[in-house]
Amino acid sequence: MKRSFVFLLSGAILASSTAVNAKTQTPDEQLARAIEGRVEGKAQDCLMQRDIRSSQIIDGKAIVYKMANGTVYVNQPDSGASSLRRDYVLVTNTHSDQLCSVDIVRLLDSGTHMEVGSLGLGKFVPYVKPARAAKQ
Repeated sequence: MKRSFVFLLSGAILASSTAVNAKTQTPDEQLARAIEGRVEGKAQDCLMQRDIRSSQIIDGKAIVYKMANGTVYVNQPDSGASSLRRDYVLVTNTHSDQLCSVDIVRLLDSGTHMEVGSLGLGKFVPYVKPARAAKQ
């Protein structure tokens, strides 16, 4: 029983230290860290939604999408990027199995669940590890 508690406590400490790091880093530093060690590819208009494993908001700057195959896509919205906050929830209403640069994303405050803005997605720029870039 004690081991479980220690494991959970250490996980909570790790999560809080990650949040502190995000607060002390500038948006540019956060983005650089998200794509560190990767090579930029050709921008795309759409991503298959089923392949998206997670997303990360970079305050006032971008959304980072992590894919099942390890590729990281960065979307710097064409409009509304200044509204992005890491504690907001992204809500999309798509009419296909893809998330595309023409889609509008609504932003909800995670605490109040109230809509706080929206943004128009830009193109999705892929970043891959160098070994994968050579294979493409």
